[in-house]
Amino acid sequence: MCQQIAQGTRWSRCGHFQRHLVTAILDCNSPRCERSYQHPPGCRQPTCAKNFGGEIQQDIDTVDDYCFACRAAQERRARGR
Repeated sequence: MCQQIAQGTRWSRCGHFQRHLVTAILDCNSPRCERSYQHPPGCRQPTCAKNFGGEIQQDIDTVDDYCFACRAAQERRARGR
């Protein structure tokens, strides 16, 4: 499967990645992947991969904290919800 190469922020306390920008697509060169340039234009096979594979994450900065979603979840737990 083809993969997106993304740049973003890594939240070091929870390890989550916040994507800012997809900078490139890594072509898998497979004729069985609809995202690849090698995929035949008129192909109608239902078995061809339709989605991108796992994202390649490039950290452009790191924040020594929890991400926004993790902080909100911590606040909800602290309030007993």
